[in-house]
Amino acid sequence: MRLISSILALALTTSAALAADTGPLTPGAPAGVKHAQEGGDGKLVAFGLAALALGVIIVAVTQDDEPAPTPAPPATTTSTV
Repeated sequence: MRLISSILALALTTSAALAADTGPLTPGAPAGVKHAQEGGDGKLVAFGLAALALGVIIVAVTQDDEPAPTPAPPATTTSTV
């Protein structure tokens, strides 16, 4: 658990440190909004939904409907002396 939190803390702090040196956008220059708005016809979204549906189908097909077997009772020994 400590390893996961250490990795997460490192990832969060390094991304902020690297982004701090960028500075403001220059006036009159494109900021990439038009390029992002032209960003395609949704092929990536369709692929993601298809992958999600395939994952759900695989999980549903591989599930067992049988209950788990009941464990055998512990062995007891009795002796008469």
